[in-house]
Amino acid sequence: MKTIGLIGGMGWESSKVYYERINKKANEVLGGSHSARIIMVSVDFAEIEKLTHANNWDAIGEIVASSAKQLERAGADIVLLCTNLIHIVSEVIIENISIPFLHIADATGEAIQKQKLKKILLLGTKHTMEKDFYIKTLEDIYELEVVIPNAEDRAVIHAIIYEELLKNKFTKTSKKTILKIIKKAQLEGVEGVILGCTELPMLIKETDVTIPTFDTGNIHANKAVIMTTNTQEYYENV
Repeated sequence: MKTIGLIGGMGWESSKVYYERINKKANEVLGGSHSARIIMVSVDFAEIEKLTHANNWDAIGEIVASSAKQLERAGADIVLLCTNLIHIVSEVIIENISIPFLHIADATGEAIQKQKLKKILLLGTKHTMEKDFYIKTLEDIYELEVVIPNAEDRAVIHAIIYEELLKNKFTKTSKKTILKIIKKAQLEGVEGVILGCTELPMLIKETDVTIPTFDTGNIHANKAVIMTTNTQEYYENV
């Protein structure tokens, strides 16, 4: 198995889940007592959060690009960013490394295509839902119709993510609120929902809704394992 490089810390809870999922998937694929080869560079989320609120994407790009270069120097064969939102600066990462970068929207788009769905609800931070770095990939490459909640609901979801989920708070009230938003979209014809914040699946479970949910972190982690193992037969059946 090749070595997977992770840029984590945004927040650390989801980074922990990435580590766990990648190792579990590696063992599932390779069997025996195998685990994954992983290198992680974890950033200070307080710094990223401050720059995000200031819309200083250039500074964020510098931080994650530096982390990606550090991973490459340490021997990583592929780089993953353990967050959805910060993929907004993914081009800066790609420009600064010579090893592959696995974009979370590509992994997610492939997973949705396999289920032959077309109309998809995207949930995440306001930037993830409103800017085109995520939606454009899903629409242009995977030919999906991407639906986002109305402005009021987007603000509510954004607040829940930043004020609760990223601080490791998961409340029944917030869960009920997001499920109501999903149900509203479902009545308007969406066939599935992208949990486009790596902390959202910790709040909303697959069994909570009647349409398919796409746990982007899990999909991303699984795809990384498939890309870094020599298990073509397994890959063709995933």
